[in-house]
Amino acid sequence: MMTFDPRTIATPVYDALGALRSQPNQDETRLKEQKNQAVELYTYLSTWGMMRLKAEEKALSQEGKKQVVKKYFECLESLSKVENLANDKGLTVLRKLDVDEYLGLTGLGLALAQEFSFWAAAVYWDIKGE
Repeated sequence: MMTFDPRTIATPVYDALGALRSQPNQDETRLKEQKNQAVELYTYLSTWGMMRLKAEEKALSQEGKKQVVKKYFECLESLSKVENLANDKGLTVLRKLDVDEYLGLTGLGLALAQEFSFWAAAVYWDIKGE
């Protein structure tokens, strides 16, 4: 029997955001971008879907937001075991999944996005404003 450990999703998210937060030479603006993007992931994903979020990764002009989306897909790839999701082939991978795989991945992705939102408040506790 396999037992689900809720830390399976929480731990990589906490580690990913902690690693982003602790990178050298970051200013207040970059940290705000990271926090805001982490909080907004769930809303974006539930509104626009996984494929658009992956496409948005390249289009984002704010580096802090782009960093969070990259970390999100790295976590999702690790948890789902779907290879090449986090790299430049990710959009093609998403397009080629069958409908059940895509919907399952989206469900996992939404749960992951909720964790990003929660942990953003904890990791970036001292970063205020938009």
